[in-house]
Amino acid sequence: AFQAYLNGLWPQAQAMGISRATFDRIVPTLTFNPRVVQLDRSQLDEVPTNPNQPIAPFAPYRARHVDAARINGGRAVLARVGPQLAAIERREGVPAGVVLGIFGHETNYGRITGNFDLLRSLSTLAYDGRRRNLFEAEFLSAMLMVERGAPREALVGSWAGAFGYPQFLPSVYLRMARDGDGDGRANIWNNEADALASIA
Repeated sequence: AFQAYLNGLWPQAQAMGISRATFDRIVPTLTFNPRVVQLDRSQLDEVPTNPNQPIAPFAPYRARHVDAARINGGRAVLARVGPQLAAIERREGVPAGVVLGIFGHETNYGRITGNFDLLRSLSTLAYDGRRRNLFEAEFLSAMLMVERGAPREALVGSWAGAFGYPQFLPSVYLRMARDGDGDGRANIWNNEADALASIA
């Protein structure tokens, strides 16, 4: 049933510009990942169901996410790439501290990026159906990345489909990824310059 569902996505894939060769190279290799569904369902308890529910206080969140290790890590990255961040700030208008803060928060400056196969995770979440519209689109966007030259083996990240140093979803990558070092590629999975430019 899983493979039949994925094969049924061919018309949408074709409409996005994904070739039959890419589609046929990827889809048969994918298997359903029950761990991804388990992780997705466990997150339901964290999402407020009442729109009138008050927003949780910011201070405890900040205390968990902004600590001495993260601050020191940011200082080390700033010492290494300060001029590059200043150039990005001038070009994009986004303060260097904001770019650095996002980089530090999302992946601890590239140290924690996830180890789930993105195409397998996204196809599983699409098939599961709880958020089918979102994950079908992200699955097809990931395939389009491969079609456009992204290495299949680089598409590794969180169970929910975020990847690379900035933890972009594939559709965000297609819209926002930038070449930060002038080599003609937007490699946010192991190129700091590209990741920083893309965050900005």
